[in-house]
Amino acid sequence: MECTEDADSRLLQQPWASVCFAESTTLMAKAWFGNTSYTLLLSDLSNVWYESADAEMIQQRSKKLNKRLTAHVSSFLNHLRSLICPLLEGKKNSSTCFSCQLSPSTLTLRVKSELSGLPFYWDFHCLAAPVELVSCHLVRPLMAMSLALQYQVQELASLLLRKDAEIEDYQEDGATLSRERLKTEPFKEETFQQTFEAETLPQACCLGDGHLFTSNLKELYMAVTREQARVACKRHREASGDSGTHEHPVSQDLAKGAVDLPTEEERTESQADTMALPSQTQKTQLPVAKVKRKKAKGLFD
Repeated sequence: MECTEDADSRLLQQPWASVCFAESTTLMAKAWFGNTSYTLLLSDLSNVWYESADAEMIQQRSKKLNKRLTAHVSSFLNHLRSLICPLLEGKKNSSTCFSCQLSPSTLTLRVKSELSGLPFYWDFHCLAAPVELVSCHLVRPLMAMSLALQYQVQELASLLLRKDAEIEDYQEDGATLSRERLKTEPFKEETFQQTFEAETLPQACCLGDGHLFTSNLKELYMAVTREQARVACKRHREASGDSGTHEHPVSQDLAKGAVDLPTEEERTESQADTMALPSQTQKTQLPVAKVKRKKAKGLFD
């Protein structure tokens, strides 16, 4: 039997996807299907619902909904995986019908398909997810992603400033731009930030029908949650002494979102190191050495 720890960890590392289950119902979803169990997490950005079903529950529900079908639990799970996972990847299956009934406390997702030439029915009965689970799958990963993107922006700003200093050094050595259309204004971080807040930020804040993650952000989310799971497992091993008898399972660490984020002091030091640039009068400290004009062909005349 698959352990709860493994199922929780695997679900955590799945990306969120925007899925249209019915004409007027688009939800953020993530799911994991094993050999004897599944876990499903759904959200409309106002509420979050969750279901975890083991082999016994799946068998009982199957007997109730599909009296003419007799199969092993793994067969039902494989079929459910083939119905749900393509939706999470943005693919549609016209032969499968979905209907959804939701309230703040419950969500029922009904599926109608075929299995071995016979009608197949399935109901996902999801309840309101606990706060710990919401924090684990949304709040803490998004906080870590936000911090990672902030560091990325700082590094890019630092790189642009160094590039401007490099170009200025070339120009003072007599180089000129061969194509005028390639000319750019020196990068000013304050101006860039003002333009971003006025023009780009309003568009980013329009979540619309739940398209929360682009493909790049999905990859970043999975990288963050993989690290979160790794740290949780490491802490569990250290606390249990690798004996496997520790009373607190890894799943509890995951629910708490155990991930090491930099402290305020570390962030301040990192920002100072990232933005520290040589002054215009200290050209000998520039990372790019001067080159003769004839070596600059292809960039400058």
